[in-house]
Amino acid sequence: SCLVTLLWNYKLNLTTDPKFESVAREVCKSTIAEDAHSQGEVVACLEKGLVKEAEETDPRIQVSDQCKKAILRVAELSSDDFHLDRHLYFACRDDRERFCENTQAGEGRVYKCLFNHKFEESMSEKCRDALTTRQKLIAQDYKVSYSLAKSCKSDLKKYRCNVENLPRSREARLSYLLMCLESAVHRGRQVSSECQGEMLDYRRMLMEDFSLSPEIILSCRGEIEHHCSGLHRKGRTLHCLMKVVRGEKGNVGLNCQQALQTLIQETDPGADYRIDRALNEACESVIQTACKHIRSGDPMILSCLMEHLYTEKMVEDCEHRLLELQYFISRDWKLDTVLYRKCQGDASRLCHTHGWNETSELMPPGAVFSCLYRHAYRTEEQGRRLSRECRAEVQRILHQRAMDVKLDPALQDKCMIDLGKWCSEKTETGQELECLQDHLDDLVSDCRDIVGNLTELESEDIQIEALLMRACEPIIQTFCHEVADNQIDSGDLMECLIQNKHQKEMNEKCAIGVTHFQLVQMKDFRFSYKFKMACKEDVLKLCPNIKKKVDVVICLSTTVRNDTLQDAKEHRVSLKCRKQLRVEELEMTEDIRLEPELYEACKSDIKNYCQNVPYGNAQIIECLKEIKKQLSTRCHQKVFKLQETEMMDPELDYTLMRVCKQMIKRFCPEADSKNMLQCLKQNKNSEVMDPKCKQMITKRQITQNTDYRLNPVLRKACKADIPKFCQNILNRAKDDTELEGQVISCLKLKYADQRLSPDCEDQIRVIIQESALDYRLDPQLQMHCSEEISSLCAEEAAAQEQTGQVEECLKVNLLKIKTEMCKKEVLNMLKESKADIFVDPVLHTACALDIKHHCAAIPPGRGRQMSCLMEALEDKRVRLQPECKKRLNDRIEMWSYAAKVAPAEGFSDLAMQVMTSPSKNYILSVITVGICVLFLIGLMCGRITKRVTRELKDR
Repeated sequence: SCLVTLLWNYKLNLTTDPKFESVAREVCKSTIAEDAHSQGEVVACLEKGLVKEAEETDPRIQVSDQCKKAILRVAELSSDDFHLDRHLYFACRDDRERFCENTQAGEGRVYKCLFNHKFEESMSEKCRDALTTRQKLIAQDYKVSYSLAKSCKSDLKKYRCNVENLPRSREARLSYLLMCLESAVHRGRQVSSECQGEMLDYRRMLMEDFSLSPEIILSCRGEIEHHCSGLHRKGRTLHCLMKVVRGEKGNVGLNCQQALQTLIQETDPGADYRIDRALNEACESVIQTACKHIRSGDPMILSCLMEHLYTEKMVEDCEHRLLELQYFISRDWKLDTVLYRKCQGDASRLCHTHGWNETSELMPPGAVFSCLYRHAYRTEEQGRRLSRECRAEVQRILHQRAMDVKLDPALQDKCMIDLGKWCSEKTETGQELECLQDHLDDLVSDCRDIVGNLTELESEDIQIEALLMRACEPIIQTFCHEVADNQIDSGDLMECLIQNKHQKEMNEKCAIGVTHFQLVQMKDFRFSYKFKMACKEDVLKLCPNIKKKVDVVICLSTTVRNDTLQDAKEHRVSLKCRKQLRVEELEMTEDIRLEPELYEACKSDIKNYCQNVPYGNAQIIECLKEIKKQLSTRCHQKVFKLQETEMMDPELDYTLMRVCKQMIKRFCPEADSKNMLQCLKQNKNSEVMDPKCKQMITKRQITQNTDYRLNPVLRKACKADIPKFCQNILNRAKDDTELEGQVISCLKLKYADQRLSPDCEDQIRVIIQESALDYRLDPQLQMHCSEEISSLCAEEAAAQEQTGQVEECLKVNLLKIKTEMCKKEVLNMLKESKADIFVDPVLHTACALDIKHHCAAIPPGRGRQMSCLMEALEDKRVRLQPECKKRLNDRIEMWSYAAKVAPAEGFSDLAMQVMTSPSKNYILSVITVGICVLFLIGLMCGRITKRVTRELKDR
């Protein structure tokens, strides 16, 4: 009590010191009462004057340094017992009884208790003001807090945070003390638990009341008055300012933004979320449910909250407070405690960083983290990679920041104009970055580079896209869990998602997200990580100056194709690139939007004819193929080119591969991709063939028969025959448009004349056999006989399974056909059937047993088996099956009629008609007798001529 009395008297005596008189006369003349000394009003007034001076840009009255020192010394002397601060004592007497009745005086305990209750509703305004003044003095000199000075004395000395010969004003500031000791903690140094406890209290205090930071008042006065008035308590003003800085309520000055960033570094709420009272209160329920497994106060609580951003567990108020704080943490990598702890060595080694409490004006916000993530995704060959622990933390931060573009300082800074120009309406979560990616080619250069780099990074590690990963979680767990568990993604996860995009477990959000990423990848080949890594050397060598992925794929594919066709000894495109190129080609076939040239050419046609057809599963492409004749010229040409490519390489036919997936496994497991359709065609009529696959194969056969160029096997087999026999058709042909089966019809006629090369004959025989079973496979017949089929053979055409009924119907009704072109096509069919019974399925079925019994030794083709049956029909000793006999007689009548209406066009036609005529033997006998007579006449004429010549010589 003696010491208290002495200190009390010393403080009273100090107020009469001459040092105070000149200032007190000016600053306090309106507030000092006659009995001011007894109530401590002079000291209180001087303290307020000192605080006010720090908060004004151009203070009206300036307090001398000597006077400041004295005022702070008096405040320091009263820091032990609140009774010694007479003004505060009288202002807070009742509040002390209300809130701190059981708190023992001494060692600053009552001060701390009152500070903790400062924003209680029942706290008197007079006491609150006195407490605020006291806190502001502590902010100017930490020694005004007895407990802080005592608890941290040894630590301050240990880490040289209060060097005596430096200006006291700098070293004494609370902010300097906090920054110095926090730096020691972040470097892994030992700071006493008592000191850390005190630091936590004062960091919370600074976050709770913005007015304790003179820099905030000086720099943000206008913003506070304009946007945040009336929000003084519990840190709401600071969060309001943060919201303004994020751009959600208006604009904020650079000085204010800098002051806020400095305050966040001083208070370091990233180390302990409880420092930010507004965040703590807003997120309490989320922490209790989503993050209850994490110890209270652990830095990972903030990370946990970020992981649950935009989930059902997150509440709106917590979401806002969290993003407001994360905006500032994202601009200084040191403010993420875990990241700093794991990466400070790497940052120093690779990014030339300073100490925790040192800043460099030359290094822009986010620069260190950008440096870290660039090194995080380097390959071993590129050297200087991050440590495993640091890489994991960088990935964690990237995953969290991908949820909001404002958490990426460089992106927001460089893309502010573009965000306003292109994405002002994109307000939903994650839409802004997607929007920037969609408008990549329209962005200003700096923004395009930033978005491009981020997209390139996503292609390597799609898990950065946290929202997409959340949407795709079910499909990842079912189909991609093995690649998702890899610490290093390298593009495997996105490749897996693309491959499983059309599984029934796939949800709409995930499918849309995956498709969007595929579309973005088309803008630059670097956005496909696996493709980039496999082919970057090939691209530089073979396709320089090409950027768009689709153009790079075309360039490399063309090179591979040319090397293959020319049987080059060594491929110019490396093996690893060829393998990845194949993956890219297959992926591009799934959605027309992944083939920009085709999509642009067919946009209007899609709108006109396929408006309600979904894009995925190549459904738009299939729609365009089915209405090809109605398409615009440019679109038609592109679709024809696409079909030509698909027929050369059926694996690129997405719909065929999807519909026939199981049948390929059953019938063609060993087949080369180029021969896949050929294999399916050979097994099309198998009993176990899936009906949907069979229907798809038929569709492709119909397409192939419209133009020989769409049938690579035929094209190769008949490469000599086509120009030899069908040159006039080729002369009339146009590039990229179908010949409507004209060349194939031409070859069929030559097949009937037996004039084709063996390889070509084999292929045409197959086509004739197939089209004899299904009239739709004969484009010329379908085109010229459409009316006759509708009127005469409607029932047969409507049959679900085509087995040659329509063709037989047309043959039977040949006399009723009026159209010359249709009649000609039916006559051609009859002519073809003479050459080979296999191309007449009705006759072949009816005579199958007779062929087996009577013509088994006769090889098929060139009309041999047909001639055998004709001879059997004439031979009275042979008894044919009734149905076979009937069908043969029908054919003879048809051929007789055909011979009348379609006389032989040349000697070969005449010979064929004779050989296949039912009166063949009689005709041949007459011809033989005629030749013999001519021969005898020739001999006789020769003898007479010889005798006449000799007589003339004798003369």
